[in-house]
Amino acid sequence: MIRASVCMATYRGAPFVREQIESILEQLHDDDELVIVDDASPDDTVAVIQGIDDPRVRLHAEPVNRGYVRTFENAIRRARGKYIMLSDQDDVWTPGRLELMVAHLDTHLVVAGNYSVLGENGRMPARRPLRPGYDRKFGWNTLAILVGYRPYFGCAMGFRRELVRDLVPFPEIFIESHDLWLAILGNATRSISHLSEVVVERRLHDYNVTPLKWRPLGTILTARLMLARGMLIARRRVRLRPPTSIV
Repeated sequence: MIRASVCMATYRGAPFVREQIESILEQLHDDDELVIVDDASPDDTVAVIQGIDDPRVRLHAEPVNRGYVRTFENAIRRARGKYIMLSDQDDVWTPGRLELMVAHLDTHLVVAGNYSVLGENGRMPARRPLRPGYDRKFGWNTLAILVGYRPYFGCAMGFRRELVRDLVPFPEIFIESHDLWLAILGNATRSISHLSEVVVERRLHDYNVTPLKWRPLGTILTARLMLARGMLIARRRVRLRPPTSIV
């Protein structure tokens, strides 16, 4: 039996992936696993991962690039744990992150924490951090996702296996922001815990998937339409399922 699965998507991650993997392995138990799906990296990412001798690491290398959203979905499908965490390839987990999030997942389907930014000038806290007071504000949380006011980042989130049946397949309209799809679903199920703690240090660089600058208005509007449609899909999926009990 696998207790916790950490799902990581990699692509051109050779410079930083070892440090991230080591920060994760330090927190894993013997009955945990790190599931890594590489999205046909053209660099030495796969070789770096293969050089880490640890039986808890499960690597699957895709022959064709499919994009990070589908790669995360692939990793989630391969996860075997009761608790599932998401991880980017170039961040660093903060000490105690796994046990903290597992504790909250004993009573919630989804958990979301905060992040800090690891940059040239040191660590900087995120603006508008998540707070435990958001736990019961499902409607406000959903609206805040739509307007871009809640910092839900997949690298700081986790969920229980029971949610997988509604989470995947990711809606085809989600060509980005799989983490917001998870946040939408967590609020739709009315079972999401918000942490005040920082659980990951994000490394910002020129190759981040998350854009570092403001995007064009047309791109922003397209993304908002995607999120609105995703909210409707989440409501339908949750409505079609019997209530999920957490044991």
